[in-house]
Amino acid sequence: MKCETSMGGCCSDGSYSGRHFLTKEEKIAKLNEYKEWLDNESKGVDEKIASLQKAS
Repeated sequence: MKCETSMGGCCSDGSYSGRHFLTKEEKIAKLNEYKEWLDNESKGVDEKIASLQKAS
């Protein structure tokens, strides 16, 4: 994921990473992108668990 706060503002190093005020559509798009990232991460965790269980 990109370095953003929930406000879409500054990074932890103090640099500016984007606009402060997003439209409703932009917020929805960002949330959908984040959900897809989380879903893929979850699938990867499931695959790793299955792989470790086979090795036992």
